Amino acid sequence: MIDLKAKRLNGPVIRLHPDDNVVVARIDIEPGTSIPGENMLARNKVPAGYKIATTQLRKGDPVLKYQVTIGFAAEDIPAGTMVHAHNIDFREFDRDYAIGRDYRPVEMIPEDQRKTFEGYLRADGRVGTRNFIAVVSSVNCSATVSHAVADWFTADRMAEWPNVDGVAAFTHSTGCGMELSGEPMQLLRRTLGGYMRHPNVSGVVVIGLGCERNQIAGLLAEQGLTPGPMLRSLVMQEVGGTRKSIEAGVAAVREMMAEANKASRTTVSAAHLSVGLQCGGSDGFSSITANPALGAAMDLLVRHGGTAILSETPEIYGVEHTLTRRAVSREVGEKLIERIRWWKDVYTPGRDTQINGVVSPGNQAGGLANILEKSLGSSMKGGTGPLMDVFHYAQPITTKGFVFMDTPGFDPVSATGQVAGGANMIAFTTGRGSMYGAKPVPSVKLATNTPMFRRLEEDMDINCGEILDGTASLAEMGERILDLLLRTASGEPTKSELLGLGKHEFAPWQIGITG
Repeated sequence: MIDLKAKRLNGPVIRLHPDDNVVVARIDIEPGTSIPGENMLARNKVPAGYKIATTQLRKGDPVLKYQVTIGFAAEDIPAGTMVHAHNIDFREFDRDYAIGRDYRPVEMIPEDQRKTFEGYLRADGRVGTRNFIAVVSSVNCSATVSHAVADWFTADRMAEWPNVDGVAAFTHSTGCGMELSGEPMQLLRRTLGGYMRHPNVSGVVVIGLGCERNQIAGLLAEQGLTPGPMLRSLVMQEVGGTRKSIEAGVAAVREMMAEANKASRTTVSAAHLSVGLQCGGSDGFSSITANPALGAAMDLLVRHGGTAILSETPEIYGVEHTLTRRAVSREVGEKLIERIRWWKDVYTPGRDTQINGVVSPGNQAGGLANILEKSLGSSMKGGTGPLMDVFHYAQPITTKGFVFMDTPGFDPVSATGQVAGGANMIAFTTGRGSMYGAKPVPSVKLATNTPMFRRLEEDMDINCGEILDGTASLAEMGERILDLLLRTASGEPTKSELLGLGKHEFAPWQIGITG
């Protein structure tokens, strides 16, 4: 398990573990600066968030951060030298998965002492954090009509139904020109079905063109969904074209509004909160502030009976052994390893993808050398508790506690899978700054550093940079994050909701061949 308690701030640098051979610059460091406690001078200018060698590294030596290998010295690196992608080699190395070795059961908080929030209790016992009506496209060919239907319901018109948060269109770029069966179609239908049955959705209108491969009848049947007053569909070729389809869609939604408006918030246990964990625009501080702070919040949520969903499979690669060691069973550990091997051996060989080493230009500019270093921070969002289950993309999350869902690293695609699986909240850490919303669920943004938080405060919900500033501890920030999540679940709007984000971020994973 990664040791987060050994971290020490020493003036301009942060030492993350006594056995590390690098430290992280807390602020911009000029050449010749004395590094307290490290008996060395900086040999070059080091931007905040970047690493500095603390000992002489020989070519081939492992580079250790949090006592975890994040690469190997590409050349001899004298102490005091900045360490980054230019002098770190990325290569494979053996990891001991030791499945279940560090498993410890969670010390649950008694039910009568658990935190609560004000949520929408649905008939099946699930709880929503928002109350939307969804307009779902079966195919890209009905996307414009679907958005036109949703756009008709302006804020002024929605005032008639105060208990409905809005009408949201969920459109995509596929649904035809693809395999009639098999994994691509199953994945698309599983994603659409997950949104249609989501606890944040009280009514659905599905709109198709008519000749697409993803036929509405097949979609509903495969997903076990039965048409009724709150689940309706229309086919543009049958209704009479674009204008008539928009009119019919608007009429169908209006007929649902009275029933949807009957929903009201009621006090429920925090056990009903299911949080999809995301990180985007990561930087060198992600593994020091926002990600472990979010992990601390998730450790608390799990003790209250809730669910934390870690995802982005390429962004746990290299540190997956820290998760398998906490697996509740050999079966769960093997499920995670199988997903990693699928990505490495089947999906990405020979391709210039993140899991094969190179992270995005923004990540590199933020101080991350490669995917191993990014994964080190990314994995921390899930906390330190036991791994209870592993799910495929958009598969319904049926296990409480800390779980993993296989998704790509691209945030909108990953979050779409989590929401389809039942997440009723997204918590999104960012170091460079990410402007993201996720209808029909609220998305809370966590900044890793104070300068970025101040620059982008209109988009950021909480400043985890206070940990670096010395005004909050990791544990205190974890408490603050959980309290914010519960207030948000109760209806407090997020920055992304105030800005109206989430209209176009629905992005199912396109995994197959378009023909």
